[in-house]
Amino acid sequence: MIQTNSISFAWTPATATIAVFAVVATAVLGFIACRRSRWRGATVALEGLRLTMVSIAALLLGGPEWVEQYRPDEKPVVAVLWDESASMQTRDASLNAESRGDAIAPLTEASTWRSLQDRADVVIEPFAETQAASGSAVKVNTISSAEDGAASGGDVGDGQTGDDEAGTDLASPLIDAAKKHDNLLGVVLASDGDWNQGSAPVQAATRLRSLGIPVFAFPVGSDTRLPDVELLSFDVPTFAIAGKRVRIPFSIESSLPRDHQATVTMKTNEGETIEKDVRVQAMGRTNSSIDWQPESLGETSLTLQVSPTTGEVRDDNNELTAPISIREEKLRVLVVESVPRWEYRYLRNALSRDPGVDVSCLLFHPGLDKHGGGNADYISEFPATKAELSEYDVVFIGDVGIDDGQLTIEQCEWLRGLVGQQASGIVFMPGWQGREFSLLDTPLGELIPVVMDDAQPRGWGSRTAQHFELTELGRRSLLTKLADTADENLEVWGNLPGFQWYAPVVRAKPGTETLCVHQETSNQFGRLPLLVTRTFGGGKVLFMGTDGAWRWRKGVEDLYHYRFWGQVVRWMAYRRSMTSGENMYLYQSPERPRVRQTVTVNANVMESNGEPLSKGDVTLRIVSPAGQIETISMGSVGEEWGAFSGRFTPQEHGMHELTLFCKETGDTLQTKLLIQGTSREQIGKPARPEVLEEIARVTRGQILTVDRVEDVVQWLAAMPDPPPSVRRVALWSHPVVVGLFVALLALFWIARKGVGLI
Repeated sequence: MIQTNSISFAWTPATATIAVFAVVATAVLGFIACRRSRWRGATVALEGLRLTMVSIAALLLGGPEWVEQYRPDEKPVVAVLWDESASMQTRDASLNAESRGDAIAPLTEASTWRSLQDRADVVIEPFAETQAASGSAVKVNTISSAEDGAASGGDVGDGQTGDDEAGTDLASPLIDAAKKHDNLLGVVLASDGDWNQGSAPVQAATRLRSLGIPVFAFPVGSDTRLPDVELLSFDVPTFAIAGKRVRIPFSIESSLPRDHQATVTMKTNEGETIEKDVRVQAMGRTNSSIDWQPESLGETSLTLQVSPTTGEVRDDNNELTAPISIREEKLRVLVVESVPRWEYRYLRNALSRDPGVDVSCLLFHPGLDKHGGGNADYISEFPATKAELSEYDVVFIGDVGIDDGQLTIEQCEWLRGLVGQQASGIVFMPGWQGREFSLLDTPLGELIPVVMDDAQPRGWGSRTAQHFELTELGRRSLLTKLADTADENLEVWGNLPGFQWYAPVVRAKPGTETLCVHQETSNQFGRLPLLVTRTFGGGKVLFMGTDGAWRWRKGVEDLYHYRFWGQVVRWMAYRRSMTSGENMYLYQSPERPRVRQTVTVNANVMESNGEPLSKGDVTLRIVSPAGQIETISMGSVGEEWGAFSGRFTPQEHGMHELTLFCKETGDTLQTKLLIQGTSREQIGKPARPEVLEEIARVTRGQILTVDRVEDVVQWLAAMPDPPPSVRRVALWSHPVVVGLFVALLALFWIARKGVGLI
């Protein structure tokens, strides 16, 4: 490094005139003073000191700076940065190479830059997240070794670990090149422009422009979407029930210019195969589902494949696999009703005959001395403790209120806590007596998903049959799926026997989902909602606005009636059934989380006697597929119900092992959670040349094609050396100069006093 020093001034006509005038005036006045004193020695020294101070002040008016320049004594550096991320493996039809990486291969070879050897040192560096730790770099100074290194570094497949976190950062390599090389002449950047990590590349380009470093960009790849068919999602539930049919949705995205017929095949570990023909829409997303009825218990995995089609650029994204647990089912359901109306009787029969449901029924019989009873399904009183109530997965509340010895305020509070804190479900089924209006001022009022009409508490009746009409949400919901296909389902709902009474509903509350409305009746808010759902805390709420579902048995017996209520019970109890032990429940949201997505884990912990744990030390231990361990403390969110909650953000995809532990009870609950991978780097996506164009424009560089590499070599060879590094020290405001000036003023003041002038 060569260093040169100098002093610079920033004179202006005004400051120069003032400085000269001050010095001349001081000199003239000093001369006059010395002559009057007959050239007395003390006076001459005092006036000389005055002239020195004024001269220093006059020089400071020119803004003097001490300038240090550092010029490298070595050749400047040219950095060749090339992209080796996964997206560079894309095969574009417009390229005369197998992939984008192969297209830029000439830029990664030392021989390409041999003619720059006398002008600059060329450093060839790949960049991608998976290569950030290796710091591999190739210098062209030693031609023989550089060629070997460039050849090994030029293999796009080297170092690719298949990690879903791999991505491309365009900004950091540019900034790092400027930091590592003080004498950087220019940057050559070869990439498809696809960046998904780090800061915006334009910020790095702005930094390089301030340093006077141009970027010569070589964009590669097609900026139009490549023809491909991709299986986007395969939403396998956490568990399924043996002998019960489950519908598994999936999505296919196509960038082909035409519709085509594809065969979707689902395979199980046991060798079972299910096929379905799907018409895949052109340039869009196709959503469908496949039905499967598991038979054997245990853990298994499902693999979904989409048949390849002509014209696809890749077929390795046509398959997804997900695990599923097959279990036996036993759900606890509580039905609370005032009198045994027809809706109640047929509902009880439907639930009692369901082999997966254990039903308990409570009839209050207002006006009678004691509650009604019957067979083993009946209980004589409402559960006496929270521990007894917490055993139920779903509670049906019929035409019941808080009058006439029915529900109490405390029991309403228990039901609210059961839904919000223990993820149970509750179904409101009002009746013509209007007893549900008394629940609006209780803790249950917040759960009811509709606004009721106080002017008509007994609802509306009609001699002619009224009918449901499915909303857009209702057509897609599993609750209202009474047939295998969408068209058949609409036909079934259109032909269901009608109802002759409906609840006095005004509108649905915000944050709810309306699945069915009245086919004809409406008000200022639109059609009257009759089937409304919502989420409350960890649980589900359903409002059924009629009492005529039992009529659905007409002509078909149990076909639709039993199927509907069976779906309702399983939908509401789903979260509690995710992972359950003897004294613990564990469920998460979202159900199928993805990498870098915050997961909320909720747990319910009971003591050995069944009572909810009010206070406790509950922890969740998470072991990732790579063996990394994370322990989170579960905070209490509902002491009365033993509810605990915590959050974590997975950084790896794959199967995670979860262990819930309670210090007070000593109980543990183990389960596995699949974290779905979301790869940042995707093969087959369009290139983004506009990103490189912006970098070149901001840095005052150039955009070129690979066949014009010789032009870049000539431009770099003709470029002047980078400007020297300059360090400036402002003397006019430097503390040493200020201190010296103050010292001279003090000396002048003391001298004047010494000679008797003060």
